[in-house]
Amino acid sequence: MKQKTIYYTDELNDEFSSAQITPRRIDGNYRYIRDGFFGRLAHIFAYRVVAEPLGFLGMKLIYHHRIVNRKVLKQAGKSGYFLYGNHTNAGADPFVPSYVAFPRAPYVIVHPNNVSIPVVGPVIHYLGALPLPDDKEAMKHFTEAIRTRIQQKKPVVIYPEAHIWPYYTDIRPFKDTSFQYPLSLDVPVFCFTNTYRKKRLGFGPKMVTYVDGPFYPKKCHEDGTPMKPKEQRKELRDRVYETMKLRAQNNSVVLIDYIKKEQSDD
Repeated sequence: MKQKTIYYTDELNDEFSSAQITPRRIDGNYRYIRDGFFGRLAHIFAYRVVAEPLGFLGMKLIYHHRIVNRKVLKQAGKSGYFLYGNHTNAGADPFVPSYVAFPRAPYVIVHPNNVSIPVVGPVIHYLGALPLPDDKEAMKHFTEAIRTRIQQKKPVVIYPEAHIWPYYTDIRPFKDTSFQYPLSLDVPVFCFTNTYRKKRLGFGPKMVTYVDGPFYPKKCHEDGTPMKPKEQRKELRDRVYETMKLRAQNNSVVLIDYIKKEQSDD
């Protein structure tokens, strides 16, 4: 497998996806919840009949995909939960959460680009996409949709790195903002880490996904004093981050070498 090099300047904001899409504006008119008869029927058909079996076939044929430690999700019981993962593959990332969370159908927080693709965009909504909002009214509906799905005992998936870095073999630093959701809804957190290995036969890498958790917010410091909400959020983020960093050490093949550019003194 031939290795190439990508130069970056900002781990938090650089984007290396090849897709060039003008995102639609997600305002207060966007319908996050479509649970009527036809909405449920469209979800079942698009997700269970079309995307899930085709995606499973593709993941096995292309990536020889395997999941390790998925049994820990049983510890969520019948509760909804949040699932955080690393964002390294535009083709595989839409499908990995489905097989990690199976048989539950997860809902995935996505960039508006994902629901802005001509023809396919509306279908992606019925596959469980929750696009990030662009105004206060949309934010209210977005938050309500997350709460509703958790109350329906569904997993909600978040890619906290936000931007795709193809085949990146480490975990980029990410903000703790999204960890407010499990704190406010009082549900467990799990994480999955996609790693890459060389195939015995065939081209391209093999993908192995590790699942870890559950993680629960800590209420107090070691000395027994109560943690403030911001401290709880950061501490929860740090535990998930460190777990994913540890799992990322299982990468054994590097397809793309990411090198940070030297900052100019000008």
